[in-house]
Parts: sequence; C-alpha cells; structure tokens
Amino acid sequence: MIRPLLLSFSLVLSFPAGATITESHGYAQFGTLKYPAKFTHFDWVNPQAPKGGTLRAMAFGTFDTLNPYTFKGSSPVTTPNFLQYGVNELNETLMVGTGQYDPSGDEATSSYGLIARSVEYSEDRSWVVFNLRPQARFHDGRPITAADVAFSYRTLLKEGHPIYRTNLQEVERVDVLSPQRIRFVFKRAGNPLLILRLGEMPVLPLHYWKGRDFKATTFEPPLGSGPYRISEVQPGRRLVFERVKDWWGKDLPVNRGKYNFDRVEYEFYRDSDVAFEAFKAGEFDIYIEHQAKNWANGYNFPAVRRGDVIKAQIKHQIPTQTQGLFMNSRRAAFADRRVRQALGLMFDFEWTNRTLFSSAYRRATSFYPNSEFTADGLPVGKEWLLLAPWREDLPPGLFTQPFKVSQTDGRGVGRDNLRQALDLLGQAGWKLSGQRLLNSNGQPLKLEILLVNPNLERILQPYVENLASIGIDARLRTVDRAQYKQRLDQFDFDMILMTLTQTLSPGLEQWQYFHSSQAATKGSKNYAGVNSLVVDHLLEALLAAQTRDDQVAATRALDRVLLWQHYMIPNWYLDYHRLAYRNRFAFVTTPPYTLGLNTWWLKPSENAP
Repeated sequence: MIRPLLLSFSLVLSFPAGATITESHGYAQFGTLKYPAKFTHFDWVNPQAPKGGTLRAMAFGTFDTLNPYTFKGSSPVTTPNFLQYGVNELNETLMVGTGQYDPSGDEATSSYGLIARSVEYSEDRSWVVFNLRPQARFHDGRPITAADVAFSYRTLLKEGHPIYRTNLQEVERVDVLSPQRIRFVFKRAGNPLLILRLGEMPVLPLHYWKGRDFKATTFEPPLGSGPYRISEVQPGRRLVFERVKDWWGKDLPVNRGKYNFDRVEYEFYRDSDVAFEAFKAGEFDIYIEHQAKNWANGYNFPAVRRGDVIKAQIKHQIPTQTQGLFMNSRRAAFADRRVRQALGLMFDFEWTNRTLFSSAYRRATSFYPNSEFTADGLPVGKEWLLLAPWREDLPPGLFTQPFKVSQTDGRGVGRDNLRQALDLLGQAGWKLSGQRLLNSNGQPLKLEILLVNPNLERILQPYVENLASIGIDARLRTVDRAQYKQRLDQFDFDMILMTLTQTLSPGLEQWQYFHSSQAATKGSKNYAGVNSLVVDHLLEALLAAQTRDDQVAATRALDRVLLWQHYMIPNWYLDYHRLAYRNRFAFVTTPPYTLGLNTWWLKPSENAP
C-alpha cells in the first residue's frame, strides 16, 4: 500500500515540517507498481512448485575469486551466462526487480522489498529510507541490520569495484535511524533512479568482514543470506550450491515459486565445443546457445530426436546488450572520427550473417537494440530539444538524415564502401602507398583486435582481410581471460569485440560506459574512451529524467550522438532466447524481461525417490 505521511517531529530538523512522504512495499521509478501491497506471488511463477532435485549447469571460462564486488580477480558472475541461471554468489539486496540479483520478469522500472520491508521517500526524491524486515538473517543466524547496510555502502564505495562508486556517487550521507531503519540523503533532489540503484545494493555482513581484507581474492565462500549457500569449490573448475532449507525469505511474495532445486552444480568449461559435447553426452541439463552455426546444425543428435532434449527458441522483450567492435579513441590513430567511420565501412555483416551465421541474426543499428531507446529516423520533440543547443559540436548530418550502418549485398565489400573509406582516411591524413596505408610521417596504419574467445577468430578473419584490401595492417590476438581482463582494465588495446549490458531503465551504468570522467579511470567500462561534453550533458539529462518520456528522449539522443561519432562498429543481436534442456523440467511461462530459470522445477516423476 502507498500512503502519504506527515513528517514526524524527530525528522523536522532534517526536512521541512509538513513535507509529504510516500511509504510503499515497492518502488516504481515511473508510473505505478503492477503488484499491490498484499500480492502473494508474481504472475509468471508457480507458487506451489515442488522443491527438490539437482540442476546441473555449464559455465564458460573460469574464476579466481568468490568475491564479486572488487576490482581484483574474476568471480563466477563475470563469466558468460552465469547470471541467467539465477543462482549465484551475489549477496541479497534491499529490493528486487531491477539490477543483477533477481530481475523482474514483467515490469520495466519497478522493484519490491526483499531485505527491506518497505521504502519511504520524499516527494522531491531528495532522500530515501529503507525499513528492514526484522526476520532477515544471514546464514549464521545473525540478523541483518541497518549497520550492515551502512557498512555495505561505505565498503563498496571505498573498496569495491569502480562501478559502485559510479552508482553511489550521488549519496550525500547515510543515517542509521534504528536497527531496522536506514536513511540515504542525496546530493540533489529529483533523483528517482538513485532509489532503484540503492535498492539493488548488496547487503554484506559487517561482523563477517570485520578484520578481513575485502579487496583480496578468496576461495572461501563469503557469508551470505540468500536461498543458497556454496557447499563445494574446486577453484576455477566447479561450484556447488545447496538450498538453505531454513532460509528466512522463503515465504516472501517476491520469492514464492523460485529457487526450487535442492542443489545447483556448475562445471566450468574453457572451450565451447568441449562443453557442447559434454551436454550431448548428458553431463549437464541446460545449454544456452551463442553460436548460430551450432544452433542450425548441431542439434541432430539422438536425445533431441527422442524428445529427451528440448530445443527452444523463445521470444523476449529484453533490451539486447550492446555488442560491437569498440575502437580505443585514446590511441592517436583512432582519435579521428573519420578513421573510425572508415573502419566501420569495411565490416561486411551481410556476408558474415549469411555465410557464418545461417542468417540467424539481425544487424544492430543502435547502442540499445531491441528497445524503445533506439534512435530511429530524425530527432524530434524532446530529443531534438536536447540536441539543438549542441548543433555546432555535432556532425551536420545528425539533424538532417537518419543514421545508417554500412550495408553490402552479402557478396563482399562493394566499391562504393571502399571508395568512401579511402576518401575518409585520406581526409584524416592517411594515403595508400603500394599495399600500405601511410601517414605523413610514413608510418603504416596498424591495429590489433584483442580477443578472449578463440571462436571469434573465424568470424573476424574476413574483416581483417577486408581491412588489408585498403592497406590496413590488422591482426587478431587471442589471450587468456586473466591477461584479457588486465589489458582491458588498463585500456591496452586498439580494438575489442565487447558487449555492454543494457537494462529496461538506462541510468548510471551509462555514466560508467560513456562519461568523460570514466575515460581515464582504470577498470571502467568506457572502453572507447568517450570524452565529450555533449555526451556528458545528455547523461546528466538521462539521470535527471522525471518521466518515462524524458528517459526515452535522453537515451535516444545519447544513442544518436554515439552512433554519429562512430565509437563502435555495431555487430548483431537476437530478440529471442536460444537454449536446449533436458526434458525433466517444468515452468509456467517465460516472461518478457527475463529467462526465469530460477522459477523452473523438476517434474514430479524426476523428483520421485
């Protein structure tokens, strides 16, 4: 229930008397909550789902720490697909629905209380209070208190990964009002998104971390409070989670019908071909497919023909991650927009999709594919108003023509693309001399595409050959995960094929991706080195959005500017899930905004003793 309150006398010193407060079981950044205060479960779960059995899953890559919150090391949640399983090493959060821990299946910008029983906030969104559930407990039985929340905030801000400094930077101070009540005061009013970000903050146990080095890597499972605890660790190779039978939160509406397996086992594979063969042999239960060629040709094995393995292609409405070839504009050769545009003209998606992907993919034409945030057509309305003051700083074509990615007929890069690319490179000071492209000092244009997945080599080798046709010396280099992370953290690359996670409500993560303050911050995700006053201005407008229309306009404007600056060569995307799974599982439905594997259960016959 949402109810207006008058400010109590004890708070008059901090806020104006008579100010209106809203208290609610959840929080909607825009609009209203779908589920009322007395809701019993989400529509897309089975609240009577039977508990029991084991889920065997595959994780790709490796891990060298079980602390997912620090700059040092790679934890399991950083490996591909791991978050989609819904069982991981993350700590419980104050609220669920947005963020990584337990995303909503059917709402875009709403969250509901988990550790927090309710949330209070001022009409001008200048502060928020979280009221904690008295029954909330860590796995050792100790209660979760406001002191733990304050400790989590301060620790993540000071010692956590740089992304937490970005997400939490707008907090002015934290007040512990009682053991179950904590207030965050913001640096500025009108900040509806920050309440969501604070609700996503993991709550760490103060008593556990006191005296421990939070920044250090560790294979000792840290103390948590969620539905599972880690029971077995084989460093880099295997993780086993066991369901906590007396979990404090098992009967909450946000958790009913979820976390049904008694045991979840993960085996880590470094080679996707080896992993797929293991799946075919019955070594694990679910395979989330990322290779179009394998999806088209690899599933004609006996278990599929018998119906023992189900191959499923499930549509969704999830904003697809940004995927593309990011160019490091910190490097002199790629600081010129014309060079970046020329490199984009040499990428032949149509040939790649037809020849290598069995025409499975759609070409990305945005930093926000499969969403309403894509900058289609020309800027109009609120988007135009945001961009117009910066007309002199932007390419003229941005206002007069829609952005278009380069296209071919699928039979190779055409002469028009070659001619335009060489013209742009010539304008930037690069001239073709024999078989090489040279600058005024006689230095050749070279670039290295840094990779961590060797399967990408066959996909990108044709692009390397296209670049060679106009005199660019391009090379592919595949390194191990540890070296890859180190080089990314130090921005030691020319070009990378990278993905950026996108959400139903773009916000502070966009600051981490594109704000100028992140361009020189080691470990940030501003891989392209974006350093633009226009982009900074649009990010400010995005964070200040008071309505969904404001948010959409600001994100479209941001998308348009990034596209016209050619920081990335957009790749491809899917608007459906591709997965295969043993015919042992049941589920209600796949909601539009998440795969929802944490709501699956074993069919009764599979659970029988």
